[in-house]
Amino acid sequence: MAGQKAARRGGKNPEDKVGARNREKILRAAVDVFARKGLDGTRIQEIADQCGLPKANVYYYFSTKQEIYTHVIEHLLTGWDKAFEHITPDRDPREAIAVYVRAKLDYSRKHAAESRFFANEMLRGAHFLSKQQKLHMQRVTRERSAVVEGWVRDGKMAPVDARHFFIMLWAATQFYGDFEPLAANALEKSKLAKADYDAAADTITTIVLNGCGVSA
Repeated sequence: MAGQKAARRGGKNPEDKVGARNREKILRAAVDVFARKGLDGTRIQEIADQCGLPKANVYYYFSTKQEIYTHVIEHLLTGWDKAFEHITPDRDPREAIAVYVRAKLDYSRKHAAESRFFANEMLRGAHFLSKQQKLHMQRVTRERSAVVEGWVRDGKMAPVDARHFFIMLWAATQFYGDFEPLAANALEKSKLAKADYDAAADTITTIVLNGCGVSA
């Protein structure tokens, strides 16, 4: 009754809040397990154990581990798409590239487990990425590559192979999340801090812009 009253007043049903929290706990736990074992090697019980919920609760929110996997992948792709939104024809390449690099590094910092999970899936051959997801990634890359090619035609930056340009940026920005222990060791630290990601953004941006004939 209380939940119905809250709904009528425009408030959120407490049960909805609990459901959202539980779904988030399940997805966070799944990222960790998937990163270690992949889709084939993961069992629902392991995800339940990781998030501290009964197995039945996991099945209440997700019918299969494949459904959980799809949600995790879609969340990561949405985050990457959001970073890509900074690469637009109307922006100066100096500004757009700098903001894009920072956004990608920020996502890697805040969602390092997701990034490592995706990297591991790629190393396993990306067998469980759907055709639709692969086509989506190709389409978005094609669209943003066209922006870079337009900047080149307009003389705003030196000629580059746009797709290799983005592959290089992905490698540089995702390294800090995917291989944090190695990056931290190189910096002689036990763990990376936000300031390290900010310094990485400045360094990567300067090198990339100078290499493209665009002064930082």
